[in-house]
Amino acid sequence: MIQIRKSWFELLKDEFQKEYFKNLQNFLKTEYANYEIYPCEQNIFNALNHVPLNKIKVVIIGQDPYHEPNQAQGLSFSVPENVDIPPSLVNIMKEIEDDLHIKCYKNGNLERWANQGVLLLNTVLTVRRGLANSHKDKGWEILTRKIIEIIGKRKEPAVFMLWGSYAQSFENLIDKQHLVLKAPHPSPLSAYRGFFGCKHFSKCNDFLTKNGQTPIDWR
Repeated sequence: MIQIRKSWFELLKDEFQKEYFKNLQNFLKTEYANYEIYPCEQNIFNALNHVPLNKIKVVIIGQDPYHEPNQAQGLSFSVPENVDIPPSLVNIMKEIEDDLHIKCYKNGNLERWANQGVLLLNTVLTVRRGLANSHKDKGWEILTRKIIEIIGKRKEPAVFMLWGSYAQSFENLIDKQHLVLKAPHPSPLSAYRGFFGCKHFSKCNDFLTKNGQTPIDWR
């Protein structure tokens, strides 16, 4: 079940021994055996497998994976190239284009961001087909809270993009050396309340540049 980069395994191995995680593993074993669960098991820790702790420049916190077929790939907001771009990601790309005066690629596979040091972390890492939040409160949040805390205590500064009240609830785990950017969620229900015009992507790149890091190519 745990297919995770060795450096992250070392950081999290104590969590993997705790009762909550063992219970979560038992729950997932039953779920994968009896239902269609997303993402596939080897992609559960895809976000961490793309970016080791020392390479993280940006953290974007999502909620749980997409729950329709062929969408979830273990990266928050991301979908494979041949899949229609979901509404929230459409809005993210619109803000990027308006903010940075660039044109985004016309596909939703955000591995191109992950490969540059953007951690696309959902706080719940699995979901049952067609049932949003079906794996909420099963233990994932304890683990992902620990991950956010580890990054939040890291000395090297990073940028945290906290979109919506749920993501913003993790702000207290982030130390002062990091840049915390907050806005409403990019979903069509809330994007017009302040996500559009937030300019998080230029603010992020300015911060990275000032701290001697290469900015992200957000296309």
